[in-house]
Amino acid sequence: MKHRMMHSHNLRQALPEYARKMGVSAGELESTYDWMLENEVCFETRIKDQTLCFISYLDIQSRIEPPLARRFYRLLTRETAGALIPLYGINWPTLRDRMLRTWEQAYNILICKIPSHTLRLFWLRVGGAKIGKGSTVWRNTEILGVDGLRIGEDSTVGWHCQLDARGGLIIGNHVTIASHVLIIAGGHDLKAPEFWAVGGPVYIRDYAWIASRALLSFGADIGEGAVVGGGSVVSKAIAPYAIVSGPNAEIKGERARGLNYKVGGKGLFTLFH
Repeated sequence: MKHRMMHSHNLRQALPEYARKMGVSAGELESTYDWMLENEVCFETRIKDQTLCFISYLDIQSRIEPPLARRFYRLLTRETAGALIPLYGINWPTLRDRMLRTWEQAYNILICKIPSHTLRLFWLRVGGAKIGKGSTVWRNTEILGVDGLRIGEDSTVGWHCQLDARGGLIIGNHVTIASHVLIIAGGHDLKAPEFWAVGGPVYIRDYAWIASRALLSFGADIGEGAVVGGGSVVSKAIAPYAIVSGPNAEIKGERARGLNYKVGGKGLFTLFH
């Protein structure tokens, strides 16, 4: 299978450290990694001076025969920010996945429209989301991959956003996400006739501000205090405190340092949001 989830950049360079963790030789693990690339357990894509490293989006651990490859794949899956798709069948992982997706759809169809901050966050947390103290997700914001959503403390997601956390969406503390923002953690391989699914995490660091109608796709890593202007498109790392805008997320300036404010989104129009 070629459905794949982004794990990291330049994974091969980190193999000696992984070998030490796993108690094997670096050469042995490198040979194992080559086998995983050849057998579509792992994947690499070269972009400029970086090598993007992916693992199978489907949880194929039970199908991997070499013991070391199976161990390494299991370790890599634990490090991914999003949840893998189970091998569907009559089994607990399939049932759990179907239950989570049903819970998620109930939120998107009904619960997200209810004017009760407490009920909405309760529903998301039961579905697997981790949401810190003082943070809020306002009404009519839809969420995909609820169990991959992580929000720190005192952060606010505005009205009518779409949060795709299937590849992992990690939002820090004191983050402001304005209304009508789209965050898409997945897509498809346009060069493959089979339309393989491709996904990966999105990171939004502390004190970042994402303005209305911005689009963030997987690979986006918004640095601490950075500002993404309205209508911007981002699929790359943005430096801390940079102000970017436009379809190529070009740097337009730099924000003040030493940020220390509270977003306080929960207290604003609490009865209605």
